Amino acid sequence: MADPSSYRPKPGEIPDSPGVYRFRDEHRRVIYVGKAKSLRQRLANYFQDLAGLHPRTRTMVTTAVSVEWTVVSTEVEALQLEYSWIKEYDPRFNVKYRDDKSYPYLAVTMNEEFPRVQVMRGHKKKGVRYFGPYGHAWAIRDTVDLLLRVFPVRTCSAGVFKNAARTGRPCLLGYIGKCSAPCVDRISAEEHRELAEEFCDFMTGRTGAQLRRLEQRMTEAAEEMEYERAARLRDDIGALKKAMEKSAVVLTDATDADLIAVAEDELEAAVQIFHVRGGRVRGQRGWVTDKVEEITTGALVEHALQQLYGEETGDAVPKEVLVPALPDPVEPVQQWLTGRRGSGVSLRVPQRGDKRALMETVERNAQQALVLHKTKRASDLTTRSRALEEIAEALGLDSAPLRIECYDISHLQGDDVVASMVVFEDGLARKSEYRRFQIKSFAGQDDVRSMHEVITRRFRRYLADKERTGEWSDDEEPGAGAGAGAGAGAGAEAGGEATGVDVTLSPDGAAGAEGVPGPDGTAGGPAVPSASTLTEDDGRPKRFAYPPQLVVVDGGAPQVAAARRALDELGIDDIAVCGLAKRLEEVWLPDDGDPVVLPRTSEGLYLLQRVRDEAHRFAIGYQRVKRAKRFRSGPLDDVPGLGETRKQVLIKHFGSVRKLRAATVEQICDVPGIGRKTAERIIVALAGAVPAGPAVNTATGEIMDDMVDMEGMDDVEEPGQSGGSPGEPVSTGAPDDGRGLER
Repeated sequence: MADPSSYRPKPGEIPDSPGVYRFRDEHRRVIYVGKAKSLRQRLANYFQDLAGLHPRTRTMVTTAVSVEWTVVSTEVEALQLEYSWIKEYDPRFNVKYRDDKSYPYLAVTMNEEFPRVQVMRGHKKKGVRYFGPYGHAWAIRDTVDLLLRVFPVRTCSAGVFKNAARTGRPCLLGYIGKCSAPCVDRISAEEHRELAEEFCDFMTGRTGAQLRRLEQRMTEAAEEMEYERAARLRDDIGALKKAMEKSAVVLTDATDADLIAVAEDELEAAVQIFHVRGGRVRGQRGWVTDKVEEITTGALVEHALQQLYGEETGDAVPKEVLVPALPDPVEPVQQWLTGRRGSGVSLRVPQRGDKRALMETVERNAQQALVLHKTKRASDLTTRSRALEEIAEALGLDSAPLRIECYDISHLQGDDVVASMVVFEDGLARKSEYRRFQIKSFAGQDDVRSMHEVITRRFRRYLADKERTGEWSDDEEPGAGAGAGAGAGAGAEAGGEATGVDVTLSPDGAAGAEGVPGPDGTAGGPAVPSASTLTEDDGRPKRFAYPPQLVVVDGGAPQVAAARRALDELGIDDIAVCGLAKRLEEVWLPDDGDPVVLPRTSEGLYLLQRVRDEAHRFAIGYQRVKRAKRFRSGPLDDVPGLGETRKQVLIKHFGSVRKLRAATVEQICDVPGIGRKTAERIIVALAGAVPAGPAVNTATGEIMDDMVDMEGMDDVEEPGQSGGSPGEPVSTGAPDDGRGLER
């Protein structure tokens, strides 16, 4: 726990101007981002007597070890920079709205030649019209199914569209009248785009014109005694009215507005948003957040506005935003919203009438969402806390292990030896921190030696980065292994060559450190050493930068001893190690002859099992990828310049690798796309490869036809094959649970 007075800026050092500030912890992670109209006045509030601070604010300032700031010209710029940094650094003490799902939108791809109507989630794309969000994808499909009768816009994928255009036959929707079939030229691209525009007009709330147009056409058809056409138009009008009934009118003046309501208690807050377009509710969504600092309702609203409109422009930002309380000050937020929309935006609190009544409905939804969330989370949060406390008590730790790393080794009878590292923080999996390794320092099966290698590599990298970022104190030196680790780790592990680090699951982002604050007062806090090869200095969570409080290995006493020995060699003595054996689920500690046996009903044991099983699953998955890649390899893989397409052409031309091996250079040159040099390389590669033995039917013992030669057949499936990778072990019918040959 740090003393805020140890990093408090000197009097007069903080400028009295708008800006954004960042608090960092001992690992240089950004843990809080804030903005202020006056940096001097705002930061002074954090360095008062700890007894007068809100408990969460007190936790934040005692976790931080430094503070720095950036001066901007206006409060609007401060708002924009704060939003950018919160998105970039993901600080643990900032308000973060947790959305339990990605809400689906009804999207119309107006950026394509033939616009398509579909369900979309996730990041919004340029040139696509979005409507929603909806609570469920089926609600979108029901609406689209009704509207396609009137607006038969394309809904098929690009592959289906191209196939229909190639064959000249439309899909089923084209035959039943729910698609205008532009794929077979029943309608031109311009006419189809007009249909898509009418569809979008109806979804935006301009429904009256469409209904009047259909009613007029129905009347004309009846007068002309075309009763079948009039009946179809009558049914079309009924479909539109049914679609309109799904979103009742809530504002009679056809207002476009978003209504935001907040329900909160001392610990959490729930936000609900109703999207009203043309007076009708077109979408609804909600978030829940932990209140990690003392924060007002207006500040919660401000964070919600940032979350909602931070990446939106144009009409996606409505003319009117109704909120329960205004941010303080409100002018910068209103200017920011106006800039996002490109025209004036009204941000206000409704006082009376329909809008106030609708706001009360949104508030009731927010209150119910908070109650539901607390009901769901109460047992989960309590259970996780109890599990961490039980683990700390059983292992004799000073505090609960908030970060747990688990390692597992996997191989197939000594081949393709790999390892996994999974991370759990606060009892929850943090998949962006998962890592996987190849064991390259030796060949064969040796779980103990593999575990020693993986632990050494992981923490040698941590020590190297710690030393290069200047975290060693004046009287502290790296351990015996740290010296070597700093050198070897910096050189070899950075590229993943000598150490065998194969891949990481999360992208590293841009490398490089931030600039050191200059003497002009535009930035503050301690100077950061420049290290272009490190990415941890900028506060983003990267690679192996953070040490765990507990290392769990999948195995018993030998594996635990290997992990402890690796840490001792590196001079690390402040990280606890334990192992979880599968047979009786005993917990093994270093240098203890007897295991720790937790009760079967223990939440701590359950959490350790979850961590171990996740590491095992992750390792098995990687090992299977390596195994499949090896089984699919063949002698043609070593031929320079011979890609997958030409390999398949060769196999198809000759029928098998055995026949290709017997072919002459001239015969190989007869294959389209194969030149003489490539043919000579193929002859050399096949001459050096060991021919495969005859294929055998393991069920009957029958020797199969020589024509079926699986060697080198990456993607070609012969008749009689049931699929699977060439060389795949024969299935015995038993389920593959990953615990047989694979470790």
